[in-house]
Amino acid sequence: MASDSLTLKAGPARNWRPLQGGGLILAAVAAVPAWWLATGSTPAAVTHLWVWGPALLRGMWANVYISVLAVALGSGVGLLVGAALLSRQAGLRWLASLWVQAFRNAPVLVLIYFTTYVFPFELGLASWRFPFPDWVKVVLGLALPTSANVAEIFRGAIQSIPSAQWEAAQSLALRRHQIYRLVILPQCLRRMLPPWMNLYASITMSTSLASLVGVHDVVDTAQIASTTVARSDFTVLVYVSLLALFFAYCYPIARFTQALERRHARH
Repeated sequence: MASDSLTLKAGPARNWRPLQGGGLILAAVAAVPAWWLATGSTPAAVTHLWVWGPALLRGMWANVYISVLAVALGSGVGLLVGAALLSRQAGLRWLASLWVQAFRNAPVLVLIYFTTYVFPFELGLASWRFPFPDWVKVVLGLALPTSANVAEIFRGAIQSIPSAQWEAAQSLALRRHQIYRLVILPQCLRRMLPPWMNLYASITMSTSLASLVGVHDVVDTAQIASTTVARSDFTVLVYVSLLALFFAYCYPIARFTQALERRHARH
């Protein structure tokens, strides 16, 4: 079993170092008594899964890390693009609409390959050279569709505000930026939260594509484990475990989103 762990560490660790984390989870796993594995009644596939479990959790942490960064970056850009969609300048609206249509209707895998191979593998600044890791390129690839969808969510939330509220705010002699800041945006944030959380869950599931461009995530870890152990029962078990990990992370998000939608419908 020791060779299994060494194989994982010696694998694609070049993209892994910035993503180390989840030590609290791993400590909890290690705290379970080892005698359970020492009994002869434990199936071999389960024993192998226990050995590879910490590596799978580290891989899942990589997927969560990428999804959080991608959604944070994409949301920031998306709010700017959404504001441009509502601009009074026709040229700015056209550029924002082009951005939304281009990245909202493009396959996520194509965007990941696009950012992986369009951007250089290292950046130069004067005489210094800095690596441009693959996981950063995946973050950028996922941030593009995120920004397009957030822009549409923002535009829809703004336009869902009744026109009477705009008229009432204008009757108080508020300027346009004051209307947005004091009246419109506080209501928009409440309306945007459920679809934004659905988008985050979708982006988290899309991070499973990162392994196709060399990022050491949970899918890549499962592939290494399956190849190393070379047992069909373990291969089935490890991929069922992947489904369980993504379900355990995304299902609470979906339930919380439904609760927010019901609460918003009552108000």
